[in-house]
Amino acid sequence: MVIETFSPEETEELGIHFGKEAKPGTVCTLIGDLGVGKTVFTQGIAKGLGITEPINSPTFTIVQVYEEGRMPFYHFDVYRIGDIEEMDEIGYEDYFYGDGLTMIEWANLIEEILPEHYQQITIEKDIEKGFDYRKITIESI
Repeated sequence: MVIETFSPEETEELGIHFGKEAKPGTVCTLIGDLGVGKTVFTQGIAKGLGITEPINSPTFTIVQVYEEGRMPFYHFDVYRIGDIEEMDEIGYEDYFYGDGLTMIEWANLIEEILPEHYQQITIEKDIEKGFDYRKITIESI
């Protein structure tokens, strides 16, 4: 599925819809360059799950856990991970195979431990279509 958005608000709205439809145990990877709107999309997902606290990228903590919504939301940013063993140390399996929605930014860095099935979300810019244009591709892997 490919969706085009033309503003941060539309990108967030798509995230809200995604969050409302998400099922427990879903694992998603989020792929996109810096500044492409990954955090805006993730904030929308959190709203769709009923989470009201601020959502920020967990760049230095690897994972942020939000439990106030209709299911837990596990937000990973593995950009700064030095070794796959760091994922073992934080108990990634409890999150990946738990009852919540897991979102993993920069998941290409930990491909060898991703579950067999997950949703891959790719966000891309195209300046020729406008500064706020985003092409969001959601596919089942």
